[in-house]
Amino acid sequence: MSEYLAHYSVMLKECLDALELGSKASGSLIFADLTFGAGGHTFALSDQVSGSTVYSTDQDPDALKNGEENIRRRGKEGKVNLLPMNFQEFPEWCEKNQMHGKFAGILMDLGVSSHQFDKMERGFSFRADAPLDMRMNYGDNNIPTAADLLNSLSEKEIADIIFNYGEERLSRKIAARIVELRQKEKIATTGQIEDICFHAYPPKDRHGKTHPATRTFQALRIAVNEELTVLENTLPKLLPFLAEGGVLAVISFHSLEDRIVKHTFKEIVEKEDFPATILTKKPLTATEEELSQNSRSRSAKLRLLQRESQLGRVDGTKKKRQFQV
Repeated sequence: MSEYLAHYSVMLKECLDALELGSKASGSLIFADLTFGAGGHTFALSDQVSGSTVYSTDQDPDALKNGEENIRRRGKEGKVNLLPMNFQEFPEWCEKNQMHGKFAGILMDLGVSSHQFDKMERGFSFRADAPLDMRMNYGDNNIPTAADLLNSLSEKEIADIIFNYGEERLSRKIAARIVELRQKEKIATTGQIEDICFHAYPPKDRHGKTHPATRTFQALRIAVNEELTVLENTLPKLLPFLAEGGVLAVISFHSLEDRIVKHTFKEIVEKEDFPATILTKKPLTATEEELSQNSRSRSAKLRLLQRESQLGRVDGTKKKRQFQV
């Protein structure tokens, strides 16, 4: 459990401030953390907001096991409720449990947890040679691993994944070398792909700030877990479950995610099925103090959307506010 307790919660103060704003505006003490991970945001929120109830989701078997142990250890039974699911299932759970207009705040901290990156056998990192898995829910054998994809897809399909999800300029070259290798041996390990990516780059570009395999590994992870599709399908469905005044907070870690969040927030506001205001004209980023403690926060961007009171929108006018921390 110690590896989970050592986890750093990205932009914790900003998230807590935003969710507390939602609680004060709505009067609700019910929250959701749709990416439980190590539980940092969930437990901090439960501790800080007296009388609160937090519903958290996660699909990772390690996170669920450690989370349940941590809930018992902290005496948070009933106050923190861990739901074993992909967060795309959360709107359906809310429907079944009649949670319309109940949540003061809903938080999504996207991307991969430190535990997933650091546990080499999960295959998310190329820092050590390990099985090429990358499934967040590794307990579901119906989900193809990264190795499964690379051994079965066409060269064009592999190149498209690497280009579209990793924005890798050498995607075609890398895909061609993957197909060439699999004709000789099965693609099975992170080391095989790291080696292909490294040598696909010209020698002068192999030792830059970003490792040659970084974008390809990001792309494979996104493809395996269908991360962008799940995000696109889930975000528009969350607003009905916010109380009036409630806040939806989303932390993204790369431009593909942030673009989806930005555009979806804009579409929600323009659609006006549920009046809402974007509180972050520009995304919030980690402070220098946080960056000095956790370099992984560097790419984090936090965007906030607040559901408005039906009575607070007169003549279709739209309020413009900037969230202050």
